[in-house]
Amino acid sequence: MSKRDYYEILGVTKTSSADEIKKAYRKVAMQYHPDRNPGDKAAEEKFKEAAEAYEVLSDADKKAKYDRYGHQAFGPGMGGGGFHASNMEDIFNHFGDVFGDDMFSSFFGGGRRGNAGASRARGQRGSNLRIKLKLNFAEIAHGITKQVKVKKYISCNTCGGNGAKDKNSFQSCNTCGGSGQVRRVQNTFLGQMQTVTTCPTCNGEGSTVTAKCTACKGEGRVYGEETISIDIPAGVQDGMQLSMSGKGNAGERGGAFGDLIIQIEEEPHTELQRDGLNVAYDLHLSFTEAVFGTNTEVPTIDGRAKIKIPAGTQSGKIFRLKGKGFPEIQGYNRGDQLVNVNVWTPQNLTSEEKTMLEKLSNSANFKPQPNKNDKSFFEKIREAFH
Repeated sequence: MSKRDYYEILGVTKTSSADEIKKAYRKVAMQYHPDRNPGDKAAEEKFKEAAEAYEVLSDADKKAKYDRYGHQAFGPGMGGGGFHASNMEDIFNHFGDVFGDDMFSSFFGGGRRGNAGASRARGQRGSNLRIKLKLNFAEIAHGITKQVKVKKYISCNTCGGNGAKDKNSFQSCNTCGGSGQVRRVQNTFLGQMQTVTTCPTCNGEGSTVTAKCTACKGEGRVYGEETISIDIPAGVQDGMQLSMSGKGNAGERGGAFGDLIIQIEEEPHTELQRDGLNVAYDLHLSFTEAVFGTNTEVPTIDGRAKIKIPAGTQSGKIFRLKGKGFPEIQGYNRGDQLVNVNVWTPQNLTSEEKTMLEKLSNSANFKPQPNKNDKSFFEKIREAFH
């Protein structure tokens, strides 16, 4: 099933401002919030769908990639720029600034967000990771799934990521009483004003660790290695970035994982050159091959291809192999391979060879006789690359 357009999901346009996109997301999120639609799986999926759309459209870089390449900009299975929410708490942790403290508890009268256990933040979110991934021409042309070993912070298996020695090594935070929030009432000339802030003692978790895990020293994570499967869509280009949510560094004490940013690097081909969707190749022919014509092979992205060189082919002639270039990352277009003919002029001749050519040099057929209808060099280049 194909993904819906992100702008359609939030009811905005490409020209909508960041503030308009944020307001639209709040509206959709409240409409399909699970507490408002208990047991409605369709509403829950739309709630997650809206979070995915907002993840992309609220980020200037991701929005620009989406506007240019659509869903394929982030690769198959990578969601909206890599964001994937497995549950409601992931969404609230990720977009807490959009919803604001107690937004849903006040609206629903103490529903999911009003529950202290659900509203508390878990640890500190892990940082993003950046890696470079080298791809050859064939991998770029057809897409590929790469298994990559990444050194990073991973969840501690001993404590399950919570940083505690065991399940009895927790106590309710004395500062906030387990709510994860501190409320303060101040008297001002406008009257009493109440502010709600994250508890500084437990960082919003609602509990503190009394005995730390010996394996991770209470961090809930250790430095290790993970093998990650990365789906690369066909047609990516050098310098393009893909994002996978939740594949970066593990957060402290059960905090959300950061993202993995993959930067594409093209490995140079030994014989071919890339120009957008097209591929260029310089074919060198001997003088006699150009005169009499020949059948020869040229390298392509997928191996070798046979082409026929007509008799009398001039240096600078460009042959086009349709569909032998790169695919468009979004859409159905595919580039061509352009074969540029270079007639090789002999540089070291024997005396016998010189005598033979001198006899031929005065022949009328060896005098340059350009056809007025032949295209100029610049016309050929313009035609080949546009």
